Formats: sequence, C-alpha cells, structure tokens
Amino acid sequence: MEIAENLHLTYCSNIHPGETWEEVFAALKKNIPGIKNSVSPDKKFGIGLRLSAEAAGVLLTENHLDEFKSWLKGKDCYVFTMNGFPFGNFHHSIVKDEVYKPDWTTDLRLQYTLDLINVMAELISENSEGGISTSPLSFKPWIKDTAQLDFIIKSSCFHLMKCVEEMAAIRNSTGKIIHLDIEPEPRCLLENSDETIFFFKNYLIPFGVNYFNDKNGLNNEEATKLILDHIRICYDVCHFAVEFEEPGSVIAKFQNAGIKIGKVQISSALKVLTEEKADRKNILEKYSSFAESTYLHQTIAKNNKGELRHFTDLPDALKEFENKDWVEWRTHYHVPVFMPAYSALASTQEDILEVFEILKKNKFTSHLEVETYTWDVLPKEEKLPIDESIIRELKWLLEKMK
Repeated sequence: MEIAENLHLTYCSNIHPGETWEEVFAALKKNIPGIKNSVSPDKKFGIGLRLSAEAAGVLLTENHLDEFKSWLKGKDCYVFTMNGFPFGNFHHSIVKDEVYKPDWTTDLRLQYTLDLINVMAELISENSEGGISTSPLSFKPWIKDTAQLDFIIKSSCFHLMKCVEEMAAIRNSTGKIIHLDIEPEPRCLLENSDETIFFFKNYLIPFGVNYFNDKNGLNNEEATKLILDHIRICYDVCHFAVEFEEPGSVIAKFQNAGIKIGKVQISSALKVLTEEKADRKNILEKYSSFAESTYLHQTIAKNNKGELRHFTDLPDALKEFENKDWVEWRTHYHVPVFMPAYSALASTQEDILEVFEILKKNKFTSHLEVETYTWDVLPKEEKLPIDESIIRELKWLLEKMK
C-alpha cells in the first residue's frame, strides 16, 4: 500500500506455502482480501510477491498473467516488489543452506531471475518502478579455494550483467524501471556492508563497464550509471543487525558509495544478552527452543572488546554458550517485528525503529516489505494465526511510521 508519496509497504507472500503457480494464486486469493480490508480498505494494497522458479515459468505461459492482472485490478491491488531469493521449496521441508541453491554461477539462477524480471515488467504500469530481491551470490562454507572464489565472482558478474541488459531493454521500450536488489546475509559471500561495497567497486562495476563498453559502446560513466540503476541492495534489517551493523552507518556507507537501496525488508533478529549476572541456565533453555531443523539460523556473538565470532547455525553457537567471554548473541531468525522480547530473550526491533526515523529525513528507498516467515517454526507459545499475525505486524508498522 502507498503510505506516503511514493513510499510503499507490504508483506512478503513467502509466508504462504506454495511452489506451483496454482498454489501461489490460491493462497493470494484466500489471504489478500481480508488483510487488505483490515489495513488498507480505502487504498490500493501492494503485494510482495514470492514466486518459485516453477511458478514464474508457468505464469509467463498461456493466459496466466492476464488472469492475474485482472484479479489484481478487481481486488484493488498491485505488485511493486518480488522475492527472487528462494528458487524452490521454502516450506514443510528442510531448507537450511539449500535456500542459496542454485547460486549466481548457474544458468538456472539466471533464467529464474530473467523470468521474474519479465513477470514484473507485465505487472507494473508504465513509468513506474518494481524491485526484485535476490541472493548474495553464493554461500561461504561452499567455497574451498581462491580459484573457486574467482569463478563465483566472475560468473556472478556475467549473469548479473545479462539481467541488467534485460532490465535496460524493458526501460528503453516501456519506461518501466526494474531493479535487482542483492540481499546480503550472514555467512554468504556478501554478508555485510563492507564486503558488498567492495564487490560493487572492485568486481561488479569494473566487469560491467567492460561488458557494456564492448557490447553497447557505452562509456565508463554511462555504463556505471546503468549498472547502479538496475543492481541495488535489499537492506534486510535482521541480517545487518546480526552483523552488529547500525542502520545509520549502513545506509550512509551505501549512499556514499553511490549504491542505491532498492528495498528494505523489515525484519527483526533474536538478541540474547549474557552479562555477568545473567541467568545463563534459563536463557540457554529459552534460546535452545529456537534451534529448529527447517531454516538456517546464522549466529554472531560479541565479547566485551567488540570482537565477533561467527557460527553457521544456532546449534553450533549453543555449544559455546557457557563461554562467559561472549556477552551478546544475535541470531538470524526473522522473529515477529512487533515483539521486543521473548521471555528471557530480546530482539533487534530497535533497528527497525531507527530505519523509520532515518526514512523520515532521508528517503533512501520507496519499497518496504515485512518479511517474517518463521511463524510455523516459532516456539508454540509465540505462534498466532497467520492472517492475524500479518495484520498485527502491518498495523504496528503503520503506527510506528507516523
């Protein structure tokens, strides 16, 4: 929904299970009307659409897109952002590091993203803007040596430039601006602001400048602008909070580097404080209840010196929990944004509120999307019905953004 001039808020539909287009469409028909009626009864409601590779491919065939556009119009809804991160199954199976497959070295990831770009081109109106979030290239634990790293970077840059070509062609013919928003995440090849800026400056832009010099005859300045218009950042608040990065610092660094933020994913991480007098036994019991087998819950611990220790998953971190050198723990969990605390545990909700304060003075993006997808795997006492949870989150956000 448009909550201010050219500022759009929604939730990500990856919360609804469904991998085929038929399943996705059925979930939208079931859930969207009631949510819209509760939070945006008199205005158009924006949808954050998540499509698997299978669903995206089907949507581009026969008359599926026309049928979907007709439904959107009839329900007074529109799509302005898409989640192109999870390629395949995201529900009711063990996801863990499979969520990063296929990575950006593969033709599969490229074709999936091109399909999403072409779906978006059909869904947004002329001279408007649509964004698609995507994975941060690859996953660090998979990388065995520098030769493999070099291959991943070069292959990713090549495939990203193919996407830029497609998005630029769409813009030239329709005026529609589509951007691909890379989403840094803990333990991924791009996991924090410094790594992401380094990749843009030292790999993506130089590679892209050469690519468009040779293929389109663009000069360096033209090619750089083209790349930065169409490859942006998805700033997931939870992910950067897990990295112990402050929102103001992250946003300023990207802006100073000339890198645009295409979307903010509004999400909150688990935060655990284990100061000297903390009841570690009680905290550990509560913390352990979040160690589930479906999703990867990367964790970073900090000591009194500000040093960080990275764990690939929460069970790995829990093995070290008795070590009193580590006084704060943050875990990638996407807990409900309206909850500042969970019994003996806390959350990084304050980072979301800081982002809102920055947005009031510095409109660094126009797309906001809530991404709490862990309702099914939350401890029993934290669960609420899905529709009720979504509505509660959106209403909480609307109130906090006033």
